[in-house]
Amino acid sequence: MANQDPATFDQLTELEATAPTLIEGLPGVGLVASITVNLLTRQLDLEHHGNIVSDDFPSVATFQNGLVRDLVRVYGGVDPNVLTLQSDLALPPYSFEPLAKCIIGEFSTEFDRAIFIAGVPAESENRIGDIAGIGTTEAMLDDLEQVNIERATDPGIIGGTTGAIVKECYHGEVPAIVLIVRAHPFLPDPGAAQRVINEALEPLVEFSIDTSELQQEADEIQ
Repeated sequence: MANQDPATFDQLTELEATAPTLIEGLPGVGLVASITVNLLTRQLDLEHHGNIVSDDFPSVATFQNGLVRDLVRVYGGVDPNVLTLQSDLALPPYSFEPLAKCIIGEFSTEFDRAIFIAGVPAESENRIGDIAGIGTTEAMLDDLEQVNIERATDPGIIGGTTGAIVKECYHGEVPAIVLIVRAHPFLPDPGAAQRVINEALEPLVEFSIDTSELQQEADEIQ
């Protein structure tokens, strides 16, 4: 049985960023957030800034390039001022609250606002990649309007890890945007990730990403 022990942020480097944006890339529908943030981290050459650790995370060892690494990691850079949050696995429900409280408590001093990517199943193929946004403040809604992202007007619920963190942002007065993205309900969806980057993240955060590899992956899956 899970104990819901506190999660902690283990900082590895100093980051001299000015008011950075945290972009969340935890696994979800279509792996849209994960695919998006993996590409951003690579192309922006972000540095491994730290890890979030908790006994409530799955007891696994993940690795890359022959080296073991922590499951939940934070990367960062200063040109642009960006932090990314990544996990190699979907996290169990009992870990949501410790992770969210760590991000909004111990870690929130490191970023100015957060952007979350919530994949939801597309009802039809022609809806895949559609994006709507919500915000925790009126200022965040203004940011969405300035880059022509449609506001989600129907009532709804954001669940999972993302929902837990967004709730903590709202109560902790941390400005946040949620990009709700229609994605393939059963397969990884690099095409939806490409649209998130091109239509939302690039104008919101003001960087430039080459998404051609995502188009190629989408064509291969198709």
